[in-house]
Amino acid sequence: MAQPTGPGARVRRLEDPSLIRGERRYTDDIQRPGALHAAFVRSPFAHAAIKSIDMQEAAAAPGVAGVYTAADLALAPMPGGSVREAMRRPVLAAVRVRFAGEIVAVVVADTRERAVDATDLVFVDYEPLDVVIDPERALADGAPALFEDGNLAASGSAGSGSALDGAEVVVEGRFVNQRVAAVPMEPGAGLAAPDPEREGAYVLWTPSQGAHGHRDAIAAALQLDPERLRVITPATGGGFGARIAAYPEAVLTVALARELGRPVRFVEARSETMTAMQHGRAQRQRVQVAGTRDGRLTGLRVRVIADGGAYPGDATDMPNLTGMMACGVYDIPKVDYAYELVVTNTTPIGAYRGAGRPEATALVERAIDMFAAEIGMDPAEMRRRNFIADFPHETVTGASYDSGDYRAALDAVLEAAGYEALRADQAARRKRGDTVQLGIGLCSYVEWTGFGSEFASCEIDEGGVVTVLSGTSAHGQGHETTYAQLVSGALGVALEDVRIVQSDTAKVARGTGTAGSRSLQIGGSAVHNATGDVLEQGRRLAARELEADAQDIVVHPGHGLGVAGSPGTAIAWGRLAAVAAAEGERLAAATDFEPDDSTYPFGAHLAVVEVDTETGATRLVRHVTVDDAGTIANPMIVEGQVHGGIAQGVAQALFEEIAFDEDGNNLTGTLVSYAMPTAADLPTFETQRTQTPTPRNPLGAKGIGEAGTIGSTPAVWNAVIDALSHFGVRHVDMPASPMRVWRAIAEAPRE
Repeated sequence: MAQPTGPGARVRRLEDPSLIRGERRYTDDIQRPGALHAAFVRSPFAHAAIKSIDMQEAAAAPGVAGVYTAADLALAPMPGGSVREAMRRPVLAAVRVRFAGEIVAVVVADTRERAVDATDLVFVDYEPLDVVIDPERALADGAPALFEDGNLAASGSAGSGSALDGAEVVVEGRFVNQRVAAVPMEPGAGLAAPDPEREGAYVLWTPSQGAHGHRDAIAAALQLDPERLRVITPATGGGFGARIAAYPEAVLTVALARELGRPVRFVEARSETMTAMQHGRAQRQRVQVAGTRDGRLTGLRVRVIADGGAYPGDATDMPNLTGMMACGVYDIPKVDYAYELVVTNTTPIGAYRGAGRPEATALVERAIDMFAAEIGMDPAEMRRRNFIADFPHETVTGASYDSGDYRAALDAVLEAAGYEALRADQAARRKRGDTVQLGIGLCSYVEWTGFGSEFASCEIDEGGVVTVLSGTSAHGQGHETTYAQLVSGALGVALEDVRIVQSDTAKVARGTGTAGSRSLQIGGSAVHNATGDVLEQGRRLAARELEADAQDIVVHPGHGLGVAGSPGTAIAWGRLAAVAAAEGERLAAATDFEPDDSTYPFGAHLAVVEVDTETGATRLVRHVTVDDAGTIANPMIVEGQVHGGIAQGVAQALFEEIAFDEDGNNLTGTLVSYAMPTAADLPTFETQRTQTPTPRNPLGAKGIGEAGTIGSTPAVWNAVIDALSHFGVRHVDMPASPMRVWRAIAEAPRE
C-alpha cells in the first residue's frame, strides 16, 4: 500500500511523467472537427492613421471563410489595469495603430497556411505619423502624441520629501532597467468553439495564468455574460507574468467562433509572440542615495520614468510596486519616490517575473554599491550596517514586512562563497594586471508576494479518491505535487489517491490564478483549510460509527480514521464517504482564503564573474544564494523555482534586451536577434535555504517563484561593475554586453 507523503518531503513532481511522454495536451494539440484557422494582419508601422482597408482580394482567396476588421465585429476595448478609458487597447485597430504588430484585421481560412497567405492580400492604406520610442522624450514638449490628452498615462509617489537633507554624502546614478521579453516556450495560441451543451455559449482553450481572469476579460471585450464563456487552460508552456493578461488574439478567436458558428483556432509564429506579447521592466531610474561617512543611510530619492508601451494596461501597477519596495532590506528613514508612466510607440508593457519588485531591488542594490565605493567601504559591510532588524516592520513607503533575518542570509552566502578568498584572488589579479579580471557582486533582497483571495474545495468519494479544486492555475510550478502533499499529510492518504483540478471555469467555481508567487501561500492555504474541514467532518462521522468521542478520533496514515492508539479501529475514507452519502450528504468542503497582508521572502545572492578586459566578454563563473521563503512544502520544487529564477535574472543582467529602431521596428524580435542564454552560458548554481515562517497564513509559507530573478540580476550587475572598478568604471547599464563593457573600460577616466 502506498504511504502518505506530507509537506516537507522531497517528492518528485507528479505532473512531469505525462509532460515528458508528450501525453499532456497543449492548446495546439486540441482538435475540433471542422475548425477554421485565423491569421492576423498586423501593422508594419509603429504609428500611423488607417485611411482604408481593402479586403476583397483576400476574401476571394482559396479556402478563405472571411476577413474581418473592427467595423465587422462589435468589440469593446481590452480591460486591465487602472488606465483611463482613452488609453485602453482596442482588439482591432480602427482609426490609428500605435505599435508595429498591432492587429488591424483577421483572416479566417480552412488551413493555417491559406490564412497566413491571405493576410498578404489585405491592403491597408496607412498614413505614417511621427514616432516616439524613448519614454523620456515622450514627456518632452513637442513629442509625438499617441493620444489626444498626451503621453502621460499615470503618475504617483511613495514616501516623503526631504530625503537628502543633512546628508554628509550623496551619491547619484542613472540606471536603465531595460525592456525584456517573456519568451515562453509555447507561443500565443487559442481554440474557440460553440459550446455543444449550451446555446449561445462558447468554450475557449488558451494558455493562461488564470482561466477565470481570462474569461472575465475576454467576456468584457465581447460584451458577453461571463457565464456564457467557458475558459480551459491546458498545459501551458511558460507564463512569467506575460500570461496574466488576456490578449486581443484570444478575444478575436471567440468572436469569430460566435460569428461563424464553427470552431476557430490560431497559433502565433515566434516573431508574432515577440512583437505582440507584452514586454516587461522598461524603467529609467534616477537615484540619489544619502548617508553618513561611516556608512549609515539617511535617505533615498528616486525618480522613475516607466515605459508603458502603446497601451499601458497592467503596466499601471508596476511602478507602484517599485515604489513600495524601494527601501529594500534597509532601514532608510526618509524616501522620496515618484514616477511617471508614459506611452510610447512600442509593444505594451505588463508583468514580468517579479513585476515591479525586481526594478526596486536593482535600483537600491546598485545605489548601495555606489555609496560603498564612494566612502571606501566593503559592500558587504555597508549592507550589514543598514539592515532592518525589527519585525514586523513598516517601511516609510508602505510595505509591512512580516519576518526576516537579513544579516543571517548575507553572512551565510558570504561563508558559502568563501568571500575573503574571492577578494584575495581579485586583488592578486589586479596586482598582476591580468587580462581576465574577477568581479564579485552582492544583492540582499526582500520582495512582496501573495495577494488577494483564493478558492479551494476538497471532496472524498466512495472509492477513497480525494478531489481538490483550486482557483490557481499551474504553468510549471508543481501544484499537483505540492497540493497533493498537503492533502496526503492531513488525511493520511497516498499521493496517488489525490486528484488536483485547476484551470477550467466550468469545474472550478472561481479563482484568482497564479501570479505574484502566491500559489502555495494563498492557494495552498485554501487547500489546507478545505482539507481540514473535511477532516473534521470525517472525524464526526467516524466517531458516530465507532461510538467514540470525536476528540479521540485521529488519522491512521494509510488506513483512515479511528480511535487514537487503536489502528485496528480505522475506517477507510471511502467507507466514510459512503456513510455520508447514505445520509444525503457529501464528504466535502469548500472555502476561500485571504490573508490579512502579504508576505515578504528574502535572501542574499553572490555572483562571481570573469571579464576579459581586452574584449569585454563576461562569464558568470559562480552564483551562490541563500533564499528564505518561510516554511517549505517541497524542497525539490523550491529548488527548481530558484534555478529557473536565477537563469532569468542572469539573462537580464548579461544578455537580454528588446531594442527598437527610431521608426519603432523591433530589432530583436526573433530568437536569432534576442540574446537568450542557454544552459551552456550558466554555471552550476550553489543554493541554500533558510526557513523563517510567516505568521500570515496557516502554512507559514512565503513566495519563491520570483525570488531567484529578483536576487540574481543586481548581484551579477554589481559583479560586472566590480570587476571594472579599478579602471575607474562607476556604472554599466544592463545588459552588460561585451560592447558595453569594452566601451566602459575604454572611456573610463584614467588617473
